[in-house]
Amino acid sequence: MSVNELVERMKMSYMGIKQHCLTLQRDGYLDTWRRPQKMGRPEMVYRLTRRSHDLFQADSNQFTLELLKSAQEIYGANVPEKLLYNVFEKKTAALKTRVKGETVAERAKWLARVRDGEGYMAQFTTGEGGGSQILECHSPIMNLLEQYPIIGRLEQDMFEVLLGTRVRREMIRNSGLYECAFYFAL
Repeated sequence: MSVNELVERMKMSYMGIKQHCLTLQRDGYLDTWRRPQKMGRPEMVYRLTRRSHDLFQADSNQFTLELLKSAQEIYGANVPEKLLYNVFEKKTAALKTRVKGETVAERAKWLARVRDGEGYMAQFTTGEGGGSQILECHSPIMNLLEQYPIIGRLEQDMFEVLLGTRVRREMIRNSGLYECAFYFAL
């Protein structure tokens, strides 16, 4: 997020936010990159580093991992995927009854707020040429995602149902940084 976005969200002064970001960057919790703008110079944006992921909930899923592994041992190799599919089906159905917005953009903004509340640090952005995305900078189920990559496809399917349009999921993990973008057309 940019300093201006953080100011708006945290209701603090620009210089206060900037100072906190510089301190967190110096300590290795934030990294910067330049986000292209429609006009003018790129905007400097802060993002979480691998070191910062330890501060956020992500490993509380150890019990879930053990449960899925036990189910696999008892009932067979496909059981964890079947269980995950069932969980995402129910989650999608529950969210579909609550989804707000007449347009894809309105639904995407709503979904980004929901995902942000679930700990994904999500935000809705629109790019040049009408391309839009929901960008997530953290995953509270990272250890589940590493063990069961099918979760990525299940998340993509959920986004497609909730947004009512085709979605492309792209996960980037490099130098300890994590980003997951869900691209779609408005």
